[in-house]
Amino acid sequence: MKKGDFFWLVSLAAFVAILVVPVTHKMFVKLTTEHAYMGGFAKFFILATIGELLAIRIVTSDWNIPKGLPYRAFVWGLLGMAIVLIFNVFVTGIAGALANGFLPGGNSKFAFAFFVSFTMNLSFAPTMMAFHRITDTFIDLKYENKNGRVTLSDVVKRIDWDGFVSFVLVKTIPIFWIPAHTITFLLPPEYRVLWAAFLSIALGAILAFAKKKKQAA
Repeated sequence: MKKGDFFWLVSLAAFVAILVVPVTHKMFVKLTTEHAYMGGFAKFFILATIGELLAIRIVTSDWNIPKGLPYRAFVWGLLGMAIVLIFNVFVTGIAGALANGFLPGGNSKFAFAFFVSFTMNLSFAPTMMAFHRITDTFIDLKYENKNGRVTLSDVVKRIDWDGFVSFVLVKTIPIFWIPAHTITFLLPPEYRVLWAAFLSIALGAILAFAKKKKQAA
């Protein structure tokens, strides 16, 4: 185990400890419920960034701080705020659709969770993933070309859209995201965004292993 592995595990364990210890758990839930947007920002700012560092560790077999990490973390935070809103939009919409008979399942909790996950991942998720790919690529190009102007055309040309569609959309959404978010919406509302943030760590690992496998091939 490398020194970086230890620090990464300690960081994750510290965050989990806040959730496990009754006093801090109660405070955490209260704060993130009363200030939902800032709670979403903090959860993704911390956990998704931890996941991004893990992905780099898997791909390079070493711990490296990516250039522009504060900007990447900030983008993750903004996405966390967006997810707070989107979760509420889809939860309300699917609940209404089930109640009015537009979807089968009636009062089934599983049907509710599955349809929220299914519709959200086939509509909002691809847009969010593409946006995140664009922001990450923009940051990369900015640091590669510090004195030059980075255009949207430069960013779009740099992205591996074939890999994005064939793996990220076609494979991770049906195989990972829809089942994972079905579990998300079976949880009490106060834990859903937090669980989604933890899933970002899992996604980072999945994408990293896929990238490493592709590089080896």
